[in-house]
Amino acid sequence: MNIDARLQEFAAVWQNKPVLREIYSHYYRLILDECRPGPTLEIGGGVGNLKQFAADLLTVDILPAPWLDAVCDAQRLPFAPASFDNIVMFDVLHHLADPPGFFREAERTLRSGGRLVLLEPAITPVSWVFYNYLHHETVDMRQDPFARVASADKDPYASNQAIPTLLFRNYRRRFHALFPSLRITKTVLLSLFAYPLSGGFKKWSLIPQRLVSPTLRLEQRLLPALGRFSAFRLLAVVTRV
Repeated sequence: MNIDARLQEFAAVWQNKPVLREIYSHYYRLILDECRPGPTLEIGGGVGNLKQFAADLLTVDILPAPWLDAVCDAQRLPFAPASFDNIVMFDVLHHLADPPGFFREAERTLRSGGRLVLLEPAITPVSWVFYNYLHHETVDMRQDPFARVASADKDPYASNQAIPTLLFRNYRRRFHALFPSLRITKTVLLSLFAYPLSGGFKKWSLIPQRLVSPTLRLEQRLLPALGRFSAFRLLAVVTRV
């Protein structure tokens, strides 16, 4: 099986960067804590890290890899209606060419009361500077998040990091009007220092591993006051009603 070179690179960074593993382990626990009991689908499984924390996940991605359970497009899921109690996604939504097409699939494949749990970039005054000038992915707050932005065969890594903030914070009413059986039931701003200092999936890091846990604890105390100004991450829960 041919594995995308970028997936191989990300897998190598994950194995060789304990700071990244510790920070992402924190994120994975937050995602799984929001899930209800029942079958769970992970879309955009990438290098398969979340499955290390929840072995019973059904993991899919648009790029083939031997650790995935299936290869498919998030905007055309090959599953029967009401198949899942949870759909989870980590850094996937802002890569999709057709967000509305995906949410229609979520409406179709989630059971009543089922949850869509997403962890994505958050665009705040501080994070915008970082993402806009120090990160390779686009940040375009002018884009219509409900419009199809590219053809289905676009590069899966092409993105607009503004999409989650636009959907879940700026255009909530429009979201609910377009998807009446989906309700945004929770949005939480996360991550002030540890994630940007870690460098993410870059090979460098400005924070030693021994400081990751205390930094994450400090963030939890400061987020109520500083989150809307400087958070780097957004956790959203959407419930099928």
